[in-house]
Amino acid sequence: MNKKLLAGSFWLSFGSVFSRALGVLYLIPWLAMMGSKENINAAQALFNSTYNIYAIFLSLGMAGFPSAIARKVAMYNGKDEFTNSQKIFKLGLGLMCISGVVCALILYIAAPIFAKNSPVVSQRDSVIAIRSMIPAIAILPAMSVIRGWFQGNQDLKPFGISQLWEQIFRVIFILASSYVLIYIFHTSYVMAVYASVFAAFAGALASYIYLIAHYKAKLPEYRMKLRNSKTSTVTNVRKIFIAIAYESIPFVVVGAGINLCQIIDQLFFKQIMQGALGLSAEYTQQVYTAFSANPSKLTSVIIALAAAIAGSSLPLLATVNAGGQKKDVRRYLTDNINYLIFIVFPVSTIFSALSFEANGIFFFFSKAGAEFLAYNIWQSLIMAVAVNGLTVLQALRYSKKAMSYLVIGLIIKLGLQFPLVSILQGMGAIMATNIAFVVICILVYRKIRMEFTVNFREFIPNILLNVIFLVVTIMAQIFISGIYTPQTKIMALLYSAIFGVGAGLIYFVISKKFGFWNKIFS
Repeated sequence: MNKKLLAGSFWLSFGSVFSRALGVLYLIPWLAMMGSKENINAAQALFNSTYNIYAIFLSLGMAGFPSAIARKVAMYNGKDEFTNSQKIFKLGLGLMCISGVVCALILYIAAPIFAKNSPVVSQRDSVIAIRSMIPAIAILPAMSVIRGWFQGNQDLKPFGISQLWEQIFRVIFILASSYVLIYIFHTSYVMAVYASVFAAFAGALASYIYLIAHYKAKLPEYRMKLRNSKTSTVTNVRKIFIAIAYESIPFVVVGAGINLCQIIDQLFFKQIMQGALGLSAEYTQQVYTAFSANPSKLTSVIIALAAAIAGSSLPLLATVNAGGQKKDVRRYLTDNINYLIFIVFPVSTIFSALSFEANGIFFFFSKAGAEFLAYNIWQSLIMAVAVNGLTVLQALRYSKKAMSYLVIGLIIKLGLQFPLVSILQGMGAIMATNIAFVVICILVYRKIRMEFTVNFREFIPNILLNVIFLVVTIMAQIFISGIYTPQTKIMALLYSAIFGVGAGLIYFVISKKFGFWNKIFS
């Protein structure tokens, strides 16, 4: 595999996956502080519904500029026009500062509307939680442009580490503030949720400090590139930024794709459950927590893996595609898809086999909860494959196609939401999402195969390896669970660690023995 792609994937994976892992692990002590099972479910529903809205507004605030700027920077650098790269970066940074403030104001005004339509019992609590996100919305778009600058320069280490740095400080703030509010000031769990939501701002500040420090450390290198750069050809800045804004619309839609799907669940699930089916607000909140709020916290790691692989491919594919090197593009695409299959599929397999234990560790020991989690794990795998393909299309200058495919998927999701939720409730929402993203995958990879003549038969051995691993892992879990099933969080954690490591070693040995390891990473 190409060394740059592998190194880039490592740093993006390191930052994304470990930050997501921290974002999952803190749930154990945080949910324990919430108290009763009812409080835990309510806290999760309030927190998750707030974060979905936050993610949408963050995407709107950034307007796709980080990815677009990363692509522009990679393109200009490929032509030895570093002066243009830096000019675009600085102007984009200023624009995103303004965008963050504007989106923060809009969110403040729109908070009551979102709260009214979210599947939470208290609209007042939801309004305050949503508004607690405003400081983070104001500053994060500008920070994301700095990450886009490093990504465009194929310097992915600060991108990954800044994500980890942001999450570390966010988690520390969440746990410390929740402990102080609940155990020292004896406030309700709702106050702890407010503080936990505000923690995004604390994490963003920590990430800013790291990124600025890294930028200053790189200044001598940038000055040297400026001296060797061709003369700036960027004169009509207004025209360029209108073009970037136009190009960014697909990046906005695609970047927010999964969150848009979750927003459909969040805003329409309540209307169907309470309006059409006449069910109570408490029951609606409980079901929403079980099928969406709880599983999404855990399955985000799988999507983060795919996003890291796709994100590391973007500047490389943009560079070789700009140079018209079609053979290199085909090779990078093959590497990208092989790497995705080889890494993400076995993670999903192990995770799904441990769905009962994972649900018990973080939430409650429940067969229904484990079933929802298992379905969500495979749903996240479908989403991960789709996200990877959509990002690749964007890197190859097919942004409009990527957006159109995602819009088709979202329309399918909207169309299926009412009938499937009416019949199957939470499981119906999951099925609607699965069907929508399977269609997206078919459209995306058909386009990649047609335009770049990627031979999908090359992936058959890798897929067969993972199918065999899936069968072996599930059979092993069924056999072991017939003998022993953990019933406490500590025993479930210990069991999961042993089973996960054992399954991972088996996958490594099989892939090494049959030559897959060397083929993928050579």
